[in-house]
Amino acid sequence: MRALPRLLGVAALLAPIAVISLAHAADPAAGKQVFQQQCAICHADKPGVNKIGPSLFGVVGRHTGSEPGYSYSVANKNANIVWTASVLDAYLDHPQKIVPGTKMPYGGLHNATKRANLIAFLETLKAPGAVATTPAPAKPHVLGQTAAPGATNG
Repeated sequence: MRALPRLLGVAALLAPIAVISLAHAADPAAGKQVFQQQCAICHADKPGVNKIGPSLFGVVGRHTGSEPGYSYSVANKNANIVWTASVLDAYLDHPQKIVPGTKMPYGGLHNATKRANLIAFLETLKAPGAVATTPAPAKPHVLGQTAAPGATNG
């Protein structure tokens, strides 16, 4: 009986290593294929090209609701989230769980390898040497919590 708690403890210690390994093993070329199959119908990978959804060029490091020229849902505008790789991973798995009320009618990409590859591709969609240019929010959003009523994203 003592072996089970010890085994669970070891598994808990090794889990972050597995996540780090998966992130390093991510394949942007495979992610581009996932993008074309799952995302391209609604999103562009070119700067300033909004379709049904906003352009995903430069999405990594961008704040929710901040792509110029796109009409976001109130939920997305008020989410006050920065799209980091880990936030994108959770969002792409269950969009409505991370931004309740989002108008994105996507059920989620539940395959962790495909998500990692997609995120690796999204990380390539930026101008060389570019950094996030949107202003930092006054109060950072904690993943999984909803924004306070009346909160805005700038």
